Amino acid sequence: MATKPLRPGPIETASVAAPSAATRFGMHHRIDLDETLAALMADQVISEEDMRRVRADARTTRGKLELHPLVLIANLKLADARGSTKPLSLEVLTHWLAGRAKLPYLKIDPMKIDVAAVTQVVSHAYALRYRILPVAVTELQVVFATSEPFDTRWMADLSHILRRDIQRMVASPLDVSRFLTEWWGVQRSIQRAKDAKAEAGDGSALLNFEQLVELGKTGELGVDDRHVVHIVDWLLQYAFEQRASDIHLEPRRDTSLIRFRIDGVMHKVFELPTPVMTAVTSRIKILGRMDVAEKRRPQDGRIKTRSPGGREVELRLSSMPTAFGEKIVMRIFDPDIVVKEFRQLGFTSEEEATWREMVERPHGIVLVTGPTGSGKTTTLYSTLKVLATPDLNVCTVEDPIEMVSPEFNQMQVHNAIDLDFAAGVRTLMRQDPDIIMVGEIRDLETAQMAVQASLTGHLVLSTLHTNDAPSALTRLLDLGVPNYLIQSTLTGIVAQRLVRTLCQHCKVETSVDQRSWEAMTHPWPLPLPEHSFGPKGCLECRKTGFLGRTGIYEMLRISPALRALIQPDMNLAKVGEVALAEGMRPLRVSAANQVARGVTTLKEVMHVLPPIE
Repeated sequence: MATKPLRPGPIETASVAAPSAATRFGMHHRIDLDETLAALMADQVISEEDMRRVRADARTTRGKLELHPLVLIANLKLADARGSTKPLSLEVLTHWLAGRAKLPYLKIDPMKIDVAAVTQVVSHAYALRYRILPVAVTELQVVFATSEPFDTRWMADLSHILRRDIQRMVASPLDVSRFLTEWWGVQRSIQRAKDAKAEAGDGSALLNFEQLVELGKTGELGVDDRHVVHIVDWLLQYAFEQRASDIHLEPRRDTSLIRFRIDGVMHKVFELPTPVMTAVTSRIKILGRMDVAEKRRPQDGRIKTRSPGGREVELRLSSMPTAFGEKIVMRIFDPDIVVKEFRQLGFTSEEEATWREMVERPHGIVLVTGPTGSGKTTTLYSTLKVLATPDLNVCTVEDPIEMVSPEFNQMQVHNAIDLDFAAGVRTLMRQDPDIIMVGEIRDLETAQMAVQASLTGHLVLSTLHTNDAPSALTRLLDLGVPNYLIQSTLTGIVAQRLVRTLCQHCKVETSVDQRSWEAMTHPWPLPLPEHSFGPKGCLECRKTGFLGRTGIYEMLRISPALRALIQPDMNLAKVGEVALAEGMRPLRVSAANQVARGVTTLKEVMHVLPPIE
């Protein structure tokens, strides 16, 4: 039968043995620098010269003696005397310590740990005293991570009080220290915010946030709200660390969810009591300058903050009323991620040359197509960054402005005051532009204004939602754009998708199933690659096998032969045949080449490619 989580009281009174005077590994005490260096020397991990260097550094650098010995050694970036090409990083040293202690090594992934459960096992003070971090709890056992594997004074006490088996794993001392502070701090803030909400009563405003809207806009929140502020700050910083592109706050009846989208895949991160989630939602709406009192209508907002590395990051907010409260989605726009060089986008040298040929013309329309989340915005912003030289006037009309950039003149669509895409382009044409970027062509009026801007000597970049490049032609015709205007203005179309890339630290060589390969490349037969790679999973990629994403592209240049085929009763199949004959590589061929180069997997590209009709 499962026992209840241990309360802080009994643990605080648990007996604590005096530290042993011995300094050899294997005794019940914390390791020190001298015994660590001696053990590293005995295992031929470091040289005698490096050992003297570590001791000299520890003596001369004030305050470092309080650090864990492995951190002291790792900071010097010493060479591994065993002949490894990797330096003695903290991870390598922790692996060595785990082997010495004959315990498993653990790289702590906080997204896979039930923080609410593990922080109830022991009090923060007790965990801090022995530097032990609970990482998993079941009815039969509790797993602890520690960087002091030879200090076992606490094990008997805990095993007796918890009535469960105690299992230990060795983890980085920096990770243990960080999460000892972070997890209990967040849980304490959640509990206190929940208590404050309960004390306020059902008739009160959400943690008094409605009364603090004006203060919230200036950042001068009351002292009583510091716990919710802490939760929000932690959430944003954690999302940056995990490379999340979106943060989802999803209210439910009792326990609400926080999920991140990482490399295109959703991951559950945390659970909050619904009253606390409501308060967190209000805090985020305040930061985004949204109407906190309005909960019935969708709203948009924007937050500008900084990542842990000090980079300025923008978050686009969207709220939506649901059955149990407002759902908030925050899309993260990190300039280092949104704006990339063409090669970083996944262009091959041939694709980069074709793309440059399209966008470096003085006039014409270039379209980027693909579903939501396929990287169209990243491609356009990266292109505009290249094109926006001091001698050009680059203007955009967007809904919403995805990322504010000093190189462009950006206009936000406001439908409430009749400022739509068409009106925005009409205004921009009177602003003496050289290049116009239209966020999306949604209707005939916008398409007509884009055509008009192109005819008057401007380069127009925009997006459409179509499955492939040739389909964009029929989409423009369906909107009502005359075929002769498409013929005279359209320069090129690029269809794209994003696929997850294999982690370069752990990918393994595999074979490609011939039947699956032929199904993907049909009707463009390509030779089966001799070598292919698949995911394995390691610490760098959080055991997923994938790290980051790249683009696959289908580039259609509008040649004279294709222009002649753009007719009201256009045969799309014929357009595809001519485009292929002129050198267009369909999405499937581009994807197959990425698989053959070992960038991604067959399964991954099949998941994102449109089906063959």
